Amino acid sequence: MKYSLIGLAIIFVIIQFIPVDRSNPPITGEINAPPEVKEILQRSCYDCHSNQTDWHFYSYVAPVSWLVAKDVREGREELNFSEWNKYDAKKRNKKYKETYEEIEEGEMPMKIYLITHPGAGLNENEKQIIKNWTDSLLIQTHEDSSDL
Repeated sequence: MKYSLIGLAIIFVIIQFIPVDRSNPPITGEINAPPEVKEILQRSCYDCHSNQTDWHFYSYVAPVSWLVAKDVREGREELNFSEWNKYDAKKRNKKYKETYEEIEEGEMPMKIYLITHPGAGLNENEKQIIKNWTDSLLIQTHEDSSDL
């Protein structure tokens, strides 16, 4: 038993040297949103869906660091508010719709994220603010495209 614990401790120390990408690439095109929407997005979404991730202490401790880095990488690939200018109108429209759907269905913020970030949860009023914002953009985009 004693040797097992020593072995586990050695493995734990060794895995700390496995590199993890915790970079925050440059912001190339921040999403334009009203202040109340922006505050909600920054508090509840930006750690995984922007290039402004706040890398908390646990993101430096393996194996948790691997999971955090994976979630951030996948989150940025799916939706990145810091690279919003890379999306064309059709893709933005899709992202607006998906953003609200994920929030409404309770998929975002992720439950595991809320364990360590309880302030990132959204109340019904905040969900409604996001819904109103995304709905207005979907309507606006639809009206803009009908003028073509």
